[in-house]
Amino acid sequence: MGDFLSFRRFFTPTLIQVVFWIGVGVCVVEGITMIASSAGAFARGIGIVNGLLVLFVGPVVVRVLCEVLMAIFRIHDSLAGGSEQ
Repeated sequence: MGDFLSFRRFFTPTLIQVVFWIGVGVCVVEGITMIASSAGAFARGIGIVNGLLVLFVGPVVVRVLCEVLMAIFRIHDSLAGGSEQ
């Protein structure tokens, strides 16, 4: 707790992991919703394709964005001299 209050330990990497899982959940729910709600003869095909894209590509995009944020924090940590004890 002392490391957290003295800013020796970052809170953001844990927060980024939580944001990742929330993003994956949103992509899965939205993709399934898009597939289930596609109606009409022409719109059905487009809705299913879009739903599958969100379902499978969405979590990959969320992962890449979270990894970029984590890389920024690791670069900062290595430039700041690592974890000081």
